[in-house]
Amino acid sequence: MESKKYTLQSIATGNKFEDKGWTLDAPNEEQATLIRAIYDKKQIEVGDLSEGLYRFEDWLPIDRRLKGSYAPITYKSEGLAKELGLSNLYITFSGYWPEKGIKMSTCSFKETESYSVGARLDPQEKKVLVVASAGNTARAFAKVCSDNNIPLLLCVPEDNLSALWFDEPIKDNVKLIVAESGGDYFDAIHLSNLACEMDEYFPEGGAKNVARRDGMATTTLSAVTHIGKIPDYYFQAVGSGTGAIAAWEANLRLIEDGRFGDNKMKLMISQNSPFTPIHDAWYANSRAILPMDDDIARKQVEDITAKVLSNRKPPYPIIGGLFDAMKDAGGEVLLATNDELAAAGDLFLKAEGNDIHPASAVAVATLVNAAKDNSIDKDALIMLNITGGGEERFKSEHELFYLKPKLVFPLNPDKELVFEKLKNLFL
Repeated sequence: MESKKYTLQSIATGNKFEDKGWTLDAPNEEQATLIRAIYDKKQIEVGDLSEGLYRFEDWLPIDRRLKGSYAPITYKSEGLAKELGLSNLYITFSGYWPEKGIKMSTCSFKETESYSVGARLDPQEKKVLVVASAGNTARAFAKVCSDNNIPLLLCVPEDNLSALWFDEPIKDNVKLIVAESGGDYFDAIHLSNLACEMDEYFPEGGAKNVARRDGMATTTLSAVTHIGKIPDYYFQAVGSGTGAIAAWEANLRLIEDGRFGDNKMKLMISQNSPFTPIHDAWYANSRAILPMDDDIARKQVEDITAKVLSNRKPPYPIIGGLFDAMKDAGGEVLLATNDELAAAGDLFLKAEGNDIHPASAVAVATLVNAAKDNSIDKDALIMLNITGGGEERFKSEHELFYLKPKLVFPLNPDKELVFEKLKNLFL
């Protein structure tokens, strides 16, 4: 087997080791830590837009390319910038916006993850990949795995099934199971963990998967290579915070590249109140997420518009996770209400000309607030990561097909029942 263009490194100890194909953890280390890909190539050469996500493949931990990808695009804002009195606002957009040369058919930056993770996967892999999601990630993985014949088991809360729409039927190599109505993303993760105890399945890995983080990092690579400089501020709404970790890691690589400056972007990340576990932990200066009552947490998730921001166990405490990213780069955790995000979504549509996802509108709302209260310099170089958009337009232009679940499980399913039901699901 040819040697890879990167090695892996434990963030906790600095130990370096080879990627055995699907390495998610540092070998022989007791402390929970993320691992990072260290690329042989220190200066990135960016390919043509026609190469899709793989224009950034110098800094992707992959051995092949999958068909159908688009890279995020970056442009200098005029409309929103004028509304907010900002002179240096750049928008990095992932979604559907044909006039700007991007047609992500799931309308979400989760495609950056799924095309990277899928391309890290050995085409000869016999086991089934397992992904848990609150919606957008499931849609992206379903599309990419269906198009590229990768076996996939999706675990999603039943209440989020409306997120599983597509412009063509999903092939049978992708199967969906759900946690019954009343559950949330946490319940879907529990279901996926049970599946991964079986020999037939293996976990995608979430934030632990370097391909997921480095796929998401292409938003920052798009912005910095377009602008020619590392921004002062990075605005993004977060559920898990993996995208912000990825932005920080890309920032560190870009400093090492040497052509884009040596500053660290302040991570201005945001949550949809009242569901605010990252905000609460950060302002308590706590590495641990503060204890949450299950029922209260589920009620808060019910109350927020941006359902995809509803991760109760984000990769915040882990070494190399969001807490460390924020401590190193600086920044704030900002909040937006449902009313504020609705107004921000309307403003973006009017000022920039495209609809955006509720999560993206949370980021816009916090940028609006920061501009209003002068907590950011009006001439600062700002990257606004619009993590999903163009969905309303896409749906109006295409016939839609919905993925239906093969199995519905109770919220605290008996392990043996799960094993029995999943044993022959892919035969």
